[in-house]
Amino acid sequence: MINIKDWFEDVYIPVKAILLYKSLKEEQPDFYVESYDINAEGYPVNSHPLSMEEAAGLSENLDSSPVLQRSFLKPKALMPENILHLDAGRKGAVIWYTVPQKVNLFFIKDLQIPCGGAHIPALIWKASKTDLFIYAITVNKKPLLQTQLFHAPFFNVFEDGRVCMGTVDVDIPDFTSLEDFMSGWQEYFFNSYFSHLVGGHNPVNGNIAEIFRHLVNTNKKFPAEQLKTTGKTIKSLIP
Repeated sequence: MINIKDWFEDVYIPVKAILLYKSLKEEQPDFYVESYDINAEGYPVNSHPLSMEEAAGLSENLDSSPVLQRSFLKPKALMPENILHLDAGRKGAVIWYTVPQKVNLFFIKDLQIPCGGAHIPALIWKASKTDLFIYAITVNKKPLLQTQLFHAPFFNVFEDGRVCMGTVDVDIPDFTSLEDFMSGWQEYFFNSYFSHLVGGHNPVNGNIAEIFRHLVNTNKKFPAEQLKTTGKTIKSLIP
């Protein structure tokens, strides 16, 4: 015999019904959402168009569902060693670092920089489901709260560190693991084409185009003296 009394401890009653209407237009049909309150007898009453307040409440409840909260940003095994901060949950964010490495970079033809492998400095990444911020650091070990942040030496990055993804279609599924989340953002960033300085922001002390012309397809290390400080530390990234 199996004791199943604990299955019935939570009692749910209907309070709202949502009905979705679709127009008969074959191409680009219109949709209309109607909301019903449920009375004490369990019948739908008070039909009305779904209000903004109701839609916001529905979205919040779906975002905080236990299944999504448990699955999104859940590590596959032990916590990756390069994680610095994890705000788990459907609207969570992750801060991690990568060591100096050689990566393949892509540039539009107008920059007159060849595409190819180049050494880059250690980086700090901060990402949510929709946004990516990136910075450089000069230490080659796990950084601390007081570690100084430098502007990431790349095109397509705002002065505050936010990455302009341009035409890249970012799609982070709701059940993405922590490891896939980080690798996915890194692939989005490095597999897109660098094209321009955002808002005239020059992220380095010298000429960024000239720096990469000398780095691409060589084994030269990134010149750390060209990094420009942000005046902030890693602690400023943590809410």
